[in-house]
Amino acid sequence: MTAEPRREQLLNAADRVVQREGPSASMNAIAAEAGITKPILYRHFGDRNGLIGALTERHTAGLLAAVRSALNEPLERRDRVEHVLDVYLAAIESRPQVYRLLTHPEPGDPTGAGNALAPALRRIAEEITRAIQQQIDLGRDGPLLSETWGRSITGMVLAAGDWWLETRPCPRARMVQALADLLWGRLSAAADLPPMLAAPEG
Repeated sequence: MTAEPRREQLLNAADRVVQREGPSASMNAIAAEAGITKPILYRHFGDRNGLIGALTERHTAGLLAAVRSALNEPLERRDRVEHVLDVYLAAIESRPQVYRLLTHPEPGDPTGAGNALAPALRRIAEEITRAIQQQIDLGRDGPLLSETWGRSITGMVLAAGDWWLETRPCPRARMVQALADLLWGRLSAAADLPPMLAAPEG
């Protein structure tokens, strides 16, 4: 087996262990799940941070692609807002332990795995900002408002999604509706940009 398929097998094993044991999953447990010795695992990823980095790249790339696709769905604006929210919540719901690994620093490791999602969140904020710029007429304050909204929406959904995943106060569909209701007031008031004036995709 070549290096890349073997690496994917090891990441699959790491996913299973993290889902089963949570963010504290050890390299020993991951190596055992993969049926290899720990030195072989280190050979592929360097150390635990290297393995977490590879898991982060795998999951955040998928999340970013899903959010980007949802933002570009040919739906009515309210439906598109709900669709994007549902895509994000469905993603964290499907792998809650992996999400916790990427968003919650472990005790004594404030700069480690728990901050791994930050770059992806910045990219999601940029995608939302771009979608707002391309689709909504915000007038002369458009550049300021689109940047502000993109980052604010991302932060709000991250915090609300984190709380929802931890406490499960309602079904996902109800959480989507609650978040969409909060966002909808100002979004519904703004006009669509005419197609010829929409910002080009970057």
